[in-house]
Amino acid sequence: MTSVVPAAVTRSKTLVGPALEAALDQLHPTLRQVARYHRGWVDEDGRPVAGGGGKALRPALAVLGAQAAWAPGEVALPGAVATELVHDFSLLHDDLMDGDRERRHRPTAWTVYGPGPAILAGDALLSLATDLLLEVKGPAGTAAQQLLATAVRRLVHGQADDLDLEARPDVSVGDYVAMAAGKTGALLSCACAIGAALAGAEPKLVGALGAFGEHLGLAFQLVDDLLGMWGAPATTGKPVLSDLRSRKNSAPIVFALTVPGAVSAPLRDYLARAEAADEDELAELARLVERLGGRDRTTAEVQRQLQLAEGSLAGLDLPTDVASELLATARYVTARDR
Repeated sequence: MTSVVPAAVTRSKTLVGPALEAALDQLHPTLRQVARYHRGWVDEDGRPVAGGGGKALRPALAVLGAQAAWAPGEVALPGAVATELVHDFSLLHDDLMDGDRERRHRPTAWTVYGPGPAILAGDALLSLATDLLLEVKGPAGTAAQQLLATAVRRLVHGQADDLDLEARPDVSVGDYVAMAAGKTGALLSCACAIGAALAGAEPKLVGALGAFGEHLGLAFQLVDDLLGMWGAPATTGKPVLSDLRSRKNSAPIVFALTVPGAVSAPLRDYLARAEAADEDELAELARLVERLGGRDRTTAEVQRQLQLAEGSLAGLDLPTDVASELLATARYVTARDR
């Protein structure tokens, strides 16, 4: 059963939405159209669409970070918008790199407008995110800028690792964790910490919130990998067994491949060959991954990362409602149907 959307996520959409729209208005008209379509705000002809915008997870975490420092949520607004812009930048490029033709149940931006406009729109969003934080003066602005710059560097490193791992037959669990920590953990870590930084919080609080986001990011990626194997298309917006079909070294597959011996040989052979598999073979390989513990071990690691995230908040002087909302948001984003 899908979790109820936490109040913090709903509130952040109301707070951050207008600022995000105003930021996109600064883009070149062509790139603005691509970005607004990617966010689900408009159709391919620019006509408004109801219900778009994604989960708005990162803005919600940024706002909660400011509130964790006993500041109004509005203090986090530049960081909330900036992290969401960086997230969209990464998705626009990621869809193209992975050749994904569908996101959120409709064609990806690059398939609608072409690779060039999608790349340029992503570049523009990254530049815009940086500009927004440069407008925040003083030590708080500097701290936020450093957090975002570090997150982008780690995110790009993680994306490069992801491409590298696709071509390797010997991916270890450690390799996977290092990749996911950059690709997904870095920006969620930044989102959790940046609101507190903009509020002028002490380094201890900023660091603890960053650690919370790092572990949450790993849990989020692990859940995404479970969905990439066994998620229903209605939930994922992608075909069933998507990651297996594309031979992606996702967490369930990496865990399954750590089982030595002949039992994992059919999976290794499939990943190494060039020929595509039919649906029956894919279904049998998915059952093999499950028998080898790929699903159970990934699920267990999700829970371990959530426990580590919760432990990161231990001993902090947080408003009680904010602590509860951080944990509720973590449970929400890792309880997607799978």
